[in-house]
Amino acid sequence: MEEQRSAGGGKPFAVSREEVAAAWLAVKQNGGAPGADGVSIAEFEADLENGLYKVWNRMASGSYFPPPVRAVQIPKDHGRGTRMLGIPSVADRVAMTVVAARLEAVTEPVFHDSSFGYRPGRSQHDALAACRENCLRRDWVIDLDVEAFFDSVPWDRIIKAVEAVTDLPWVILYVKRWLAADVVMPDGTRASRDRGTPQGSPVSPVLANLFLHFASDRWLAREFPAVRFERYADDAVVHCATLAQAEEVLAALAARLEQCGVRLHPGKTQIVYCRDANRRQRWDGPVSFTFLGYEFRGRTQRNAGTGQLFDGFAPAISPRALAAKRDTARSWHLARRTSLEIQDIADLVNKSVRGWMHYYGKYNRHVLYPLLALINHYIQQWMQAKYRKLRPAKALARAWDRNITLTRGRLAHWQWITYARW
Repeated sequence: MEEQRSAGGGKPFAVSREEVAAAWLAVKQNGGAPGADGVSIAEFEADLENGLYKVWNRMASGSYFPPPVRAVQIPKDHGRGTRMLGIPSVADRVAMTVVAARLEAVTEPVFHDSSFGYRPGRSQHDALAACRENCLRRDWVIDLDVEAFFDSVPWDRIIKAVEAVTDLPWVILYVKRWLAADVVMPDGTRASRDRGTPQGSPVSPVLANLFLHFASDRWLAREFPAVRFERYADDAVVHCATLAQAEEVLAALAARLEQCGVRLHPGKTQIVYCRDANRRQRWDGPVSFTFLGYEFRGRTQRNAGTGQLFDGFAPAISPRALAAKRDTARSWHLARRTSLEIQDIADLVNKSVRGWMHYYGKYNRHVLYPLLALINHYIQQWMQAKYRKLRPAKALARAWDRNITLTRGRLAHWQWITYARW
């Protein structure tokens, strides 16, 4: 206790001013909207010294009580509908980041190597690469979907997981308080909860990883050491050698998760056969699955060494994600923006397209080409709407070729394709 009081400047809990300051820098870098109190990052920074002192003083003294989080409805990643996001206040994000950093320091050494989500030095592409490799080595996949995970995960199990990795009383105390914090709904009403942890807070990812580490990762490694898996937050894929093994693992894992207070979605969890040129077993069930916005299925591939085509089980942007990007491109209404110049159009398009190319261009990027050609078509519509002289097809073609020749780097996707969909 004396050590805690010394480190905390005479306070009962050893929370240093330095880690609060470091947490602020991380919050500022991540950006984000105001919480329920309406205070923006810029407004918090205007009185930074006082704001950080309050966070430190209350955390170190045990008197920090989180305000309610602001709930907002946002689109899910990869075009899969919407989800509820909880936005804490800026000060609360600073406090959460302090606790998250403490937890990450003790959880990183114990997390399973097949857990990829929200961990330093690991990315979605790493998870996809591991999934691709395991699909080549094992014929069967369990495509897992935990039903409403962030809304249903039980608090007692989260606390038990936290207590398994740290004995710091203030970390456990504040995790309990954050779990129980009220939510201000979009209509302004205030709601209380008895389970779940709102997505969007700096501490939620490590709490989710902790729960699933004990509920699934460590359990799978112990009970079924022969299987392989990839997990990115609550999105997971398990690889099995045979159908019988897949059925056994799925039944056992479903029972295990229910024991831990969550359940697999009965309509979205499925066993998939990785059918390709070399795997042609009779199977009337699914032969494709989606993981992190990529659809894995049998598709034509080109051998990097020989250039020969073959049928392999491989990932590419999923149809749902592709449709969501088409909707986004359509929503720009480029043909109506005749007040803009070509560089303005390029800036608008590049803002989204660079990210799409970086993420979805990792594997089989040619599946993106129809989307990029459609964007070129929309740009040509803008050119004809803005410049009457370009309405004849030949005039448009000459202007298009001239722009590509002179300013190929203006639009990011011109590095891949320059033709348009007609």
